Order: sequence, then structure tokens, then C-alpha cells
Amino acid sequence: MKKSQSLLLVAVCLMASFLGAFAYKTWFDTDSTILIKQGDETPYRNVNTSEMANLETGFIDASKSSTASVVFIKTESQQYQSSGFWGFGFDPFGRIGKVASTGSGVIISADGYIVTNNHVIANADKIDVVLSSNKKSYSAELIGADPSSDLALLKVQATDLKPITFSNSDDVQIGQWVLAVGNPFNLTSTVTAGIVSAKGRNINIVNNQFPIESFIQTDAAINPGNSGGALVNLEGDLVGVNTAIASKTGSYVGYGFAIPSNIVMKTIDDLREYGEVQRGFVGVDVVDIDGDIGEKLGSNGVLIKRITGTNDEAAKKLEVGDVISKINEKIIDSKSTFDERIAYLRPGDIVKFEVFRNENKMELELTLVNKNGTTKITKKESIISETLGGEFEAISKLEAKTFRIENGVKVTNISTGKLRKMNISEGFIFVKVNGEAQNDPAQLIELLEFYKGQIRIEGIASNGSTQYLSFTFR
Repeated sequence: MKKSQSLLLVAVCLMASFLGAFAYKTWFDTDSTILIKQGDETPYRNVNTSEMANLETGFIDASKSSTASVVFIKTESQQYQSSGFWGFGFDPFGRIGKVASTGSGVIISADGYIVTNNHVIANADKIDVVLSSNKKSYSAELIGADPSSDLALLKVQATDLKPITFSNSDDVQIGQWVLAVGNPFNLTSTVTAGIVSAKGRNINIVNNQFPIESFIQTDAAINPGNSGGALVNLEGDLVGVNTAIASKTGSYVGYGFAIPSNIVMKTIDDLREYGEVQRGFVGVDVVDIDGDIGEKLGSNGVLIKRITGTNDEAAKKLEVGDVISKINEKIIDSKSTFDERIAYLRPGDIVKFEVFRNENKMELELTLVNKNGTTKITKKESIISETLGGEFEAISKLEAKTFRIENGVKVTNISTGKLRKMNISEGFIFVKVNGEAQNDPAQLIELLEFYKGQIRIEGIASNGSTQYLSFTFR
């Protein structure tokens, strides 16, 4: 071979080696970049494949961390059906039998405190908690429940549990990755991935006189059994408690909802310390405003439609038609956001409001009150009847004004007993029994425990509707 031919062959080999190395570095090396189409103005962006590997690692690490803090909850309750209406002489207490259901919960302390949804354990006679780590089962005690936020606090006699770490739900961004951890369809320790689709959603599912709904929406798959489980970020920290799905079939179709972690934290702190949630009330009813009003004011917000009369200071400083645009410097863009901001506060807290009245901006301060119109921290004052299966308490000033009634006795924490047989719902208010106004819990308990014959009840259901019931007690 001639010398010139040899030099040419060497040059070609070197060039081929260079091109091969360049191609590998460009398209196959794990530290290279790939092109992802975005749009017309910026048609492509470079994504380092090591970033994709980091994302996968984030999913794995968050799953390992959070599944150890999510438990499987099994409940058992006695169900009845009512067969008598308006006292036609039928026995109203038809037993159906025991009903079992399942859900999820999140460990919040090493010594056995667990948060779940109220609807997971409502009316349960027996609550069992199964750990994901060793499948050990514990009998759980109900420490307290808050139907208005659909949260409940349980306690098991265990130590060295793995509590989840709370994240600040105010920092959650639309579009960020999240994982839903729970037990859908009895498939324990299931993890699904998605993004935060929206914040501050109100979907009108909390059946309570004073509901708090400001959900985080996600497209991570959530199904029956996920309720009470964890919605976590890629650090494995809690951003919300999974609560509901929007579906016509009862199964996941792309829309899941979680209670923000900040509301969860405040609720469980109150339940542990006071036995009930300390809710602060402004003393007004608000509604969302449309874009035209917001554009006219140069601000979004909520419109005051009614002054309730429960907060004397609010009655003096606010008017129907005022628009509240900020609370403690935080922008209020919907009723759900308004409810969420107030839900973080307690009676006696002083709150700074930005208000528009006739297109004029004002700044004012108001002190929040409790449900009786005072600034005191309240302690639950109720009388328990094991025979009836519930706790009875006189209605608050707020409930009286909201439902426009002068008297009433409310029942909560319904368990096995006469009330469940009568299909009396959680939060039901007895206004009249046999035409007599009810105001004293002890007297109502005595009447219902020992009464024989036909009994007629007029009351207010938890959703605010008036109900008339009648039974024959034998």
C-alpha cells in the first residue's frame, strides 16, 4: 500500500471515530440533552436526561418515605332502616346488619396519632388501623372529629411509628408533581403520580352547616379507599389529605381533591388541645363576584351578601355590598380562599382586611369571634347518652341566627343506639318534640330515652333543611 493511501485510511478512521463519539455524546450519553417540542415561538427546549433520572429517583424516594406513614383503616358499623313515617304504628327499627368499610389514614406522631377523613370513620362502632410496615393491626380510639372540614383524629396504642413531615400548602404550585398514597379498592400501599391541577376548589361535598372547602385538585389517580390518605410532594412531605373525587361512575376519571396540609395541621392541633376545632368567625356571609365587578373595582375578592349579627364589631364596620379583597395581606380571589384563610385563625385573633366600598378602598381590623359571638376559646360542653348513642348540646348563637330558630339541641358523635335506629344524622338539631320547643339537652335525653308511644320530631338537618320525623316507641 502506498504511503499516501495509508495516510488517507488513517485519516478516515480518525474521522469516523470522532463522529461516532460525537453521536454517542449527543444522543446516547445519559448526561446529554434531548429536544422536547414546546410551541411555535420556542419550538424546542433542551432537557438533560440526568434530570429525568432525578425525577424518577424523586418518585421512588417519595414513595418509600410516605408509604411508611400511611395506614389502612377498617371500620365496622351497625346499620338500620326506618319503616315508619308520621306514626303509622310500624316498628321503625329494622336492623340491616353490620356494614364494613375501608379507607386510609396518615401517621402524624410517633406515639400513635393518625389523621383521616371524618367520612371514613363516621358512625363507626369499631375502627382498626393496619400499619403498612409490618401489617400489624391496632384498635383505634376516636379523639375528635370536625365534620366542617371532613377531618378526624385517631389514636392507637403504639410507639416508634413513622410520622409524616408536613409541608406548607401555601407553597404548593399548580403544575408541580405530587403523589397520592393510600389503599384504593383494598389495594394497600398504592402510589399514583400526577400534578397539582388547581387550588382553592369548592365542590360542595361537605354536608355541614359551616363547611370549609378549599381543596387542592390533582390528576393523580384517587379512588374509593384513598380517602384519608396522603398527597405528598417529591420530598415525601404532606401537602394534603386525599378526600374526594369528581366522578359520575364512583371511580377515578381525572379529578381528585385533597384538604390542604395547613388546614389539616390547624384542625388536628385544635382537636388534640381543646377537643373541638376553634373556628373564628368574621360575622358575614360572602359569595364569589363576577369578572365585571372585579374589573370595575380593579380588584378581585368576595362580596358580602349578609351581616349575620354574630360579631358586633363586624356589624359596625362592614356593610352588605362590600368587597373583601385581602385578608392579612393575602389576596382573596374566591369564597373558598376566604374560607381557607379564616380557617387558619381562632376566636380572638385580630385580622386585617382590605375592603372596597363604592369603589373606595379601605383597610380595617376586626377581631374574630366564636360561634357564640365572644372571643373566648371554647370547650366542648355536651352530654353523652349511651342509650341514644350520641352527644347533645344546646345550639350556638351562630346556629340560631343562621337557621333563624330561637331554640334547639344539636346531636353529634352518633354511635350505636336509638338515634342511629331512627336515622338521625350527624349534626341534626332537635327544634321541637311533640310540639314542645327543645332547649335543654338533659331534658331531651330523658324524654327520648324513656318515651313510649308515638313521637313527632321537627328539626334541622346538617345541610340546613327542615325535617319532620315521626316514630312509634314501644
